[in-house]
Amino acid sequence: MNKPESNGRRILLVEDNKKIMRGNKRMFEWEGYAIDAAATLGEAHAAIDESRPDAIVLDIMLPDGSGLEFMRELRGGSKSGIPVLLLTGLAGQEDVVRGLTLGGDDYLTKPYDFPVLLARVEALLRRSAQVPEKIAKGRLTLDVTAGAAALDGRDLLLTQKEFALLLCFVQNEERFLSPEYLYEKVWKAPMTGDSGAVRKTVSTMRGKIRGSGWTVDWSKGEGYCFERE
Repeated sequence: MNKPESNGRRILLVEDNKKIMRGNKRMFEWEGYAIDAAATLGEAHAAIDESRPDAIVLDIMLPDGSGLEFMRELRGGSKSGIPVLLLTGLAGQEDVVRGLTLGGDDYLTKPYDFPVLLARVEALLRRSAQVPEKIAKGRLTLDVTAGAAALDGRDLLLTQKEFALLLCFVQNEERFLSPEYLYEKVWKAPMTGDSGAVRKTVSTMRGKIRGSGWTVDWSKGEGYCFERE
């Protein structure tokens, strides 16, 4: 059987276990992916600077530090839009919640079957492809790749969570979204307490987009709605 042609997608594998790296690299290449391999955070930084991947499969425990710190830096920079699947032996509920809260798009624990890993990565790539790099909404412009928003070209200086909220609202224009839904989408974890964090972040973000022609309204029993002023 001949190896399939390239599908045009590139994945960065960050994994210090040589056996796991060899297996995943071989299988992803068989599926047509171009693969960059890194065994340390230093190698991962070099790889991502040289060639932007379409997705990253990231181990958490690495010889020169935590993959979570690498992901935190990634989310705060110009490559914040790259989807990340955390692949790790840390299987506790608190580990999963922390990984997703800090910016992971998915979380898979070892041991695992490669078809499951492949399906998870391809699901991330499909979701990523559905979001354009830039979205214009009247006088508002959202740069999804950079995680920044501007009003008439002026940077609104949104925090990561404020931008994630605004993006969620823009993608669900004139639909009511519950605080529980917003918390899970933005904080990447179930909302176990009250909605104070959502309320405060929405309020700050709404103040920053004031004058854009858009606002976020609240209706008791229905939730928040992004609509024209």
